Amino acid sequence: MAEKFAYAVLGGVALTYVIALIAGMIVAWPFGIIGLVVLAAVGALFIKVLRDRLNNAEDDYYSRNVDK
Repeated sequence: MAEKFAYAVLGGVALTYVIALIAGMIVAWPFGIIGLVVLAAVGALFIKVLRDRLNNAEDDYYSRNVDK
């Protein structure tokens, strides 16, 4: 339970940081467009990696069955 709470807090802090970052880039328009493009690219890569990890049955098998 404490682990889920910690992840929720970290997620909230990260979301707040990203929103503040985007707001700052909008204020710095037109120079902020570079940062927005980079942030969008990193976000797209993160989503791809997360989707690949969640849909990979082989990784799940090894996570459950291989001794550490």
